[in-house]
Amino acid sequence: MIVFTILVFGLLSKIYAQDPGKLTYVDVSVPEFKELMENENTVIIDVRTPAEARSGVIEGAQVINIFSTNFKKKVSELPRDKTYLVYCRSGHRSVIACKKMNKLGFKNLYNLMGGYTSWKKN
Repeated sequence: MIVFTILVFGLLSKIYAQDPGKLTYVDVSVPEFKELMENENTVIIDVRTPAEARSGVIEGAQVINIFSTNFKKKVSELPRDKTYLVYCRSGHRSVIACKKMNKLGFKNLYNLMGGYTSWKKN
């Protein structure tokens, strides 16, 4: 419970440190990402290419290639009331994906800093 409270406080600090008018996602570390994964209302999205995903994915992740022509369509079909944990190889494409998802009405978006590369190191 204490760890969860610290995590929530840390995430809220990050959220309120940003300009609320520009808030589209929150960057999180691997430990924070793992904590968020424990929430039953969470969906993990891997935005890498299928070729990249063949090297391994985070357990439970849905692969939705950000370069696919139907990325927007696939994402639009997802429920807006979930929490989305988004990652790519290094954290750059997942930022772009979070911004696109925010424009489509998604509010609870978290980007894994350092992407799958950081995940594997931890």
